[in-house]
Amino acid sequence: MVNNLNQSFEIAITRVFDAPRELVFKAWTELGHFAKWWGPKGVALEIVKMDARSGGEFIGIQTSADGNQVMCVKFAYQEVVEPEKVAYIRSFSDEQGHTVRAPFSVSWPLEIMNILTLEDDKGKTVLKLKGCPVNASAEEHETYKGMAPKLQQDLEGTFDKLADYLASR
Repeated sequence: MVNNLNQSFEIAITRVFDAPRELVFKAWTELGHFAKWWGPKGVALEIVKMDARSGGEFIGIQTSADGNQVMCVKFAYQEVVEPEKVAYIRSFSDEQGHTVRAPFSVSWPLEIMNILTLEDDKGKTVLKLKGCPVNASAEEHETYKGMAPKLQQDLEGTFDKLADYLASR
């Protein structure tokens, strides 16, 4: 687990899904589920690699609806505990998984720690996601904080897609 977290600012989202916790966990950790919903609205996802276990890695290519923006993202899974927790460091990468700067900002943090917890609530699932920069400079923290509303909007859109996917199951 990453030890150098500076949580001077973090994003936190709580969302309730009308689905059992085991299914929501699988939606986050199994390629067949994850590929069908993950990412902001209007963004297509191609999965290059998915090994959702402690020490594993995910690499995906996101393409905007107009095809003008293509970005590789990487998750370095820190801790995966079925069916209750997925902790991963998210970064931008090349297709081989080497961490690179975000294509939209040279001051975006290289790494964001995300901790996802799932709690059972009478057959529904309470998902809590917290994210904060890892090993980031003061400038990177400020950029993260300044982009928080956009990041929050993208995450809400992603969770809307997850809710739709779970409802179709």
